[in-house]
Amino acid sequence: NRLHATDVTSSSFRLVWPPLLSQDTGYYSLEYGPGADPAARRTLQLSGALSSLVLQNLAPETTYEVALIPESNVHYFPPQSTRVTTLPEEISPAQVVISHSGPRSFHVSWAPVLDSVATYQVLYGPLPGNSAKVLQVDGSHNSTVVEHLAPNTTYLVTVTAVYRSGKEKSLSAKACTLEGERGQ
Repeated sequence: NRLHATDVTSSSFRLVWPPLLSQDTGYYSLEYGPGADPAARRTLQLSGALSSLVLQNLAPETTYEVALIPESNVHYFPPQSTRVTTLPEEISPAQVVISHSGPRSFHVSWAPVLDSVATYQVLYGPLPGNSAKVLQVDGSHNSTVVEHLAPNTTYLVTVTAVYRSGKEKSLSAKACTLEGERGQ
């Protein structure tokens, strides 16, 4: 029955605490920040009617120190504190799958699809060689078809997730086209 966190993600968590105050008897001061960096602490003033709050835009894999100070004009309530560690950031693409190979095309898919990804870039080119081409795929999609390829050729396919934050993450796979039919 103390201050604690639920719904922890890589960038947010929900704080829940016992209703010590009411709208009329005071307010809460909430202080939070990464434990390793006291200078980055922030303070919020919250209505005494609240008993939960979601903190967002947090850093992944970071331990936050949280202190809730009831500012009551009736009783003294000791501050409550807790530590919450955000989850590691989900990384996309975590896997790349090549399927439906033909002489001149194959299908590329990847997972997971995350809201934090703006676009995917699918870079492909024959091995060995350096004549790669790029397909842009919307961040809400998780597959594309690569066409106009040479038969019986090994391709290196690299899927790069371009995050809204500007960061990029890449993962590669090899794909082989089938032999073409004779006489084409």
